[in-house]
Amino acid sequence: METAYIALGANLPSPAGTPRQTLDTALARLGELGALVAHSSYYATEPVGYADQPAFLNAAVALQTDLAPEALLERLLAIERSFGRDRSHGILNGPRTLDLDLLLYGDRILTTPALQLPHPRMAERAFVLIPLAEIAPDLIHPLLQKSMKQLLQELKP
Repeated sequence: METAYIALGANLPSPAGTPRQTLDTALARLGELGALVAHSSYYATEPVGYADQPAFLNAAVALQTDLAPEALLERLLAIERSFGRDRSHGILNGPRTLDLDLLLYGDRILTTPALQLPHPRMAERAFVLIPLAEIAPDLIHPLLQKSMKQLLQELKP
């Protein structure tokens, strides 16, 4: 089994209810993909990029899984779709019912047309690093060779 780190976010109601209810339900669905070994608190965050939208609720999880990275990504995208997310439409960085981003998969470094590991922008985003540093402060970014705690401390306000 490998440990994958996944970021969750939502700022629109979904078939599960409010963004908080969506994240609660999504956590249960993620548990079907392996063993959830850590879950951060929920963090209310302001949108990045496209600002004319509601605040987000964000979290991070550590999932032990037997799924290969590409298969895990496909399952994450299927979960998003089941909550009403359509990545083919909408505004870049715009509002969404559910966002599941595969951040890290062990210490794997991977670049394919569908997936880049580690996630290419994770070290630039407080809404990713804050929950990730909560559950795995000493986890080392495989390219930057810094811990999540260090990356968060170095992030410009």
